[in-house]
Order: sequence, then C-alpha cells, then structure tokens
Amino acid sequence: MILLGIILLIIGAIAGISVLWTIGIILVVIGAALWIAGALGHAVGGRKHYF
Repeated sequence: MILLGIILLIIGAIAGISVLWTIGIILVVIGAALWIAGALGHAVGGRKHYF
C-alpha cells in the first residue's frame, strides 16, 4: 500500500493531477499506520503481521 501510494504521488506530481496526489498521500499514511501497528504486534486485519 505504501508503494502504491508513492507511485501515485510521483505520477500525480509529474502529470499535475491533484487527485492522484491526494490519494497517494492517503495511501502512504494508511500504509504506514498499518505497518507500524503490525510491527508493534497488534493484529491487523486478522493477521499478526502486515506486509
């Protein structure tokens, strides 16, 4: 999810499409939150680890 967000950020910045930029930021933030929660040992989506 983080990788997809970064790709959308890059495409949005190059193409000048603000919607892709916004969606990219949201995906990066959500992905980072899930990654941190999984690294701390909390179950994310029924899984012990979120990759």
